Amino acid sequence: MATVLEKISAHVVSKMDFSHLATTRAKHAIIDTIGCMVAGAGDQTPLSVAAAFSNDIGTGGVSAMFTGGRASPAISALINGTAAHCLDFDDNFHPARAHASAVLVPALLAIATADRSISGPRFIRAYLAGLEAQAAVGFGVNPSHYNRGWHGTSTVGCIGSAAGVAILLGLGEAQIAQAMSIATSFAAGPKGQFGTAVKPLHAGMAARNAVEAAYLAQAGITGRLDILERPQGFLDLFGGTDSTGWDALSWDESHIIEIRGLVTKLHPCCASTHRVIDAALDLKTDHPFSLDQVQRIETKVGRSAVDNLTYSEPADEMQARFSMQYCLATALLQGRLSLSDFTRDAISRPEIRRHMPKISMTAYSEEEERGVERIAHQVTVTLLDGRIFRTERLHAKGAIAAPLTEADRHSKFSDCMRWAGLEEERLYSALADIGEVDSVKEALCIFDPIRVIARSQPATR
Repeated sequence: MATVLEKISAHVVSKMDFSHLATTRAKHAIIDTIGCMVAGAGDQTPLSVAAAFSNDIGTGGVSAMFTGGRASPAISALINGTAAHCLDFDDNFHPARAHASAVLVPALLAIATADRSISGPRFIRAYLAGLEAQAAVGFGVNPSHYNRGWHGTSTVGCIGSAAGVAILLGLGEAQIAQAMSIATSFAAGPKGQFGTAVKPLHAGMAARNAVEAAYLAQAGITGRLDILERPQGFLDLFGGTDSTGWDALSWDESHIIEIRGLVTKLHPCCASTHRVIDAALDLKTDHPFSLDQVQRIETKVGRSAVDNLTYSEPADEMQARFSMQYCLATALLQGRLSLSDFTRDAISRPEIRRHMPKISMTAYSEEEERGVERIAHQVTVTLLDGRIFRTERLHAKGAIAAPLTEADRHSKFSDCMRWAGLEEERLYSALADIGEVDSVKEALCIFDPIRVIARSQPATR
């Protein structure tokens, strides 16, 4: 009987043709992630990672980095993956409980920017393979895996992305399964690091690990192909009491990106805040009020969201991204959130801080969540005059149930480019056909100036 990894490998190898919807969504995700990488390249976290490996970076490397210079594919994936996730603006992928693209796109770019022959269609196929592999791995362990404190980005994301890299390298079915087996031994990352620089480093680690696992498999290293399901394997050690395993794993004719899709972030902060932010803004639209009129705002969210959002009084911009109080107060005061709201100066604004104590957060009980894959987040606003408004959202804006418009996507990309100090229109247009280009490496040459911009970012960011 085939092991889980063999089943996943056989499936991703067999998928050669994809619908227009699948390829379009993949292209949107890739462009969105590149925008996040460019914006994040000047952040202190990826710059610190680049400094740590400065001896491995120069003009002689084969893979490009958005922080400047070239390095080995593994180092490139590490730094670019950290940049992709450091502003917490990159997408979410619910089936894997992971920031799927922040691992997958940097890992694939590490290969593609070293090889002029990798075309857009080939890149898209590898992306879609890696995404489906992430979903399949996550199927057996989530949500228990995530709820017990594992960061799916650096665990499930690492294993699934190894399959995507292996596809891009042209490996066969057996080697793809081995790449995922090797990556399982690399998988790590506790959610206790949320709100610190190590959290985005998780994405970089996972991207690097995916690249190295694929190369090791290509070179002949082998591991157990039943490592997901066997005793002392991934499920046993990482799954949690509510994990179901993979006995019911199956695939639809349609790709997972068509059925479940990604959640493209509209707000540059932890996704655990997004449904509440969107719901509260819905209330403000339907019942116009100001924060000065508010007595209190009560939010009810999933247990994992409470675990993620531990900073009621954030001390820096990273903590602010994991603060329901800061994110919600800022969104309600301004009507929106942007990257400029997450600087040392911005998070200290008294006009926001004075409203934050009005916001409380509670979690659903374990019993309420049991057997429910997704639960709506609730908001109750009580005004000083006694009026009470309530609503809830099951999906954040950016999910396929509440998709972003082309204008939304363009506006987000523009925010990322402005943050990097780049002119956005030309760059957005240049990436529009990324899925059809003859060479991904050549298409990305337009971002060469980022090496200058990234090193001139203010240290206060």
